[in-house]
Amino acid sequence: MIRVYHNSRCSKSRATLALLEGREVEVVNYLDTPPDAAELKQLLKQLGIPARQLLRTSETVYQELGLADPALGDDALIAAMVAHPILIERPIVVANGKAAIGRPPEAVLAIL
Repeated sequence: MIRVYHNSRCSKSRATLALLEGREVEVVNYLDTPPDAAELKQLLKQLGIPARQLLRTSETVYQELGLADPALGDDALIAAMVAHPILIERPIVVANGKAAIGRPPEAVLAIL
């Protein structure tokens, strides 16, 4: 099973879903059902990146919360993403125990 953390308003997310057409896919509309801290930590582990690399720095709330502060650790950044899921980069595709961010959408093919 392939799981896609999806935002229907995001063109990259829609393109990634189109790329996966014909496969069994579970779509998680993460703005409606955001991941909790434990799930985000698992995703980060599967992605092999620190929390800061999963943040959408262009979102207004990123600036409002002062998340550019380098002193903020993973736990603080994860808490911000849990409270404000719009901060989570998308789409995230999980398959075969690995995860990839679909930017570009073809990047997810490596884990299938």
